[in-house]
Amino acid sequence: MWKKISFLIFSTVLFASCHDDDGPSVERVDVPEEEWYAGGKLGTVFNETSFAYEQPSLAVENTGMAQAFKMGEYFFENEYNENKDGAFCGLGPLAVRRGCLYCHPSYGHGKRQTEYRASRHGNGYLLVITDETDTYLSSLTGMPQTLATPPFKAPIDETKIRIDWLPHTDEWGNKFPDGEAYDLIYPEVTIPEDAYYVPLEVTKNGQTTPVPHANVRVKLESTIGVYGTGLLDAIPDGELLAEYIRQEEAGVSLNPAIYANRQWTGPYAGADGVPYARRFTYALSRGPLQDGAGANAIWNITNVTRSNRRYHYMTAAYAKVASQDSEVQAGFYRSFPDRDKTGEVEKDIYSYLMATDLDVEMSDDNYRDFMIWHRGLAVPAARNLDDPVVDKGKTLFREIGCATCHRPSWTTGDDVIHDPSGFFAENDSRLPRYPHQKIWPYSDMVQHRLFMKNDIRTGWCRTTPLWGRGLSLLVTGASDRLYDCRARTVIESIMWHGDSRSDARKSIEEFRILSKEERDAIVKFIESI
Repeated sequence: MWKKISFLIFSTVLFASCHDDDGPSVERVDVPEEEWYAGGKLGTVFNETSFAYEQPSLAVENTGMAQAFKMGEYFFENEYNENKDGAFCGLGPLAVRRGCLYCHPSYGHGKRQTEYRASRHGNGYLLVITDETDTYLSSLTGMPQTLATPPFKAPIDETKIRIDWLPHTDEWGNKFPDGEAYDLIYPEVTIPEDAYYVPLEVTKNGQTTPVPHANVRVKLESTIGVYGTGLLDAIPDGELLAEYIRQEEAGVSLNPAIYANRQWTGPYAGADGVPYARRFTYALSRGPLQDGAGANAIWNITNVTRSNRRYHYMTAAYAKVASQDSEVQAGFYRSFPDRDKTGEVEKDIYSYLMATDLDVEMSDDNYRDFMIWHRGLAVPAARNLDDPVVDKGKTLFREIGCATCHRPSWTTGDDVIHDPSGFFAENDSRLPRYPHQKIWPYSDMVQHRLFMKNDIRTGWCRTTPLWGRGLSLLVTGASDRLYDCRARTVIESIMWHGDSRSDARKSIEEFRILSKEERDAIVKFIESI
């Protein structure tokens, strides 16, 4: 209970607690009150402790949802298991992780890893496995699984996955004009052919074809913090479209698979068939939060079924291989005594793995509480904004163009609840809402290209919100940044934006010629928001 520190207590000491001890007294800078409230008045918590990412928003407390929020938190923090009669049952038969905290340590960004182990806390990595054209292998799930419950076997033997961190030297020799040096590293991931339990295949235009192992590409994508996602969901679709239009008119290159000529070319559509703006994940693969990354992950990461997902996160290619495996066949009826037995074990295994009418393992009430928690997480307030050095960094951040992509603020709309999956009704009163809040995520919610060495799949990556990231070292024990945790410091993250083809190139050229004092001021500002 003590880790949940009241919003009201902290807000009463706002100007005494929103900056670190600066030692000798210094003249403070006048800062507009709204800038301290990173998540607006309804979505900000004034908490700088190691529990800063875990706090309920005022929108939760004001609507009497605190107990439901706490219940939802249990499903995020606990591990799932194979015990069919106990708590948190339903894991498998395949899984990416046993629980959410493995990927989101203390609710934050994943940590850089030197080996891939699904059971290691902080390993936020998801494997991205494609052919040479960036097409996902259809024989594996989009988020490949490395865990399995007996008698089943994992699609990939994770003990054979190798992550090598290699040095990178940029065109400036990893050195600023004044002589200060920095290091850059990036990951190369290799998986030998004998690590795959399934065939290597892709499906294009309805045709499935083998992929030679030499043509397989493996990348890493790490998780981001889960706090504040309800606030991002409250930004109106029309405002997101307006931002794309603004950038198009300014001559910014935009992903044609998502947007072109003042309209969406690939909007997100769920089961309801309604088009929505894409806003979540690096790839912008998800629309509204109620059908977004968390709503998806609580099902497919652990393979725990619910009333609107009564099927496994599974590929037909895996089901075929597993159903024909003599060792799986030998243990199937013993492990699943309640399954119908036709006498044809191969057929029974395949039917189980591909079934669409499985028992519900996560109740509707539990899922509702989970989404109250997910939508109800507050954002830590900004810190140290009245420090003259931080204020100088903020000015420089904007002057050199960083705020072009890391747009400082948005204003939420009526916060109309949308759920393409149909579980929640429009404007569902069961969820916390954030109408008409000025929020400060420092993201334009648009994809850009940085052309980094061994870049993200497709090269297009959503601008990651910066709010709260300065607390990452305290909260999670690591401050790794960028989509695969290649940046260990803010400076490294900035300099990975500097490729000659990068959308951020001009800003990096400006950053390089600043004095060390000015560069440090920008870093201090970024760590304060």
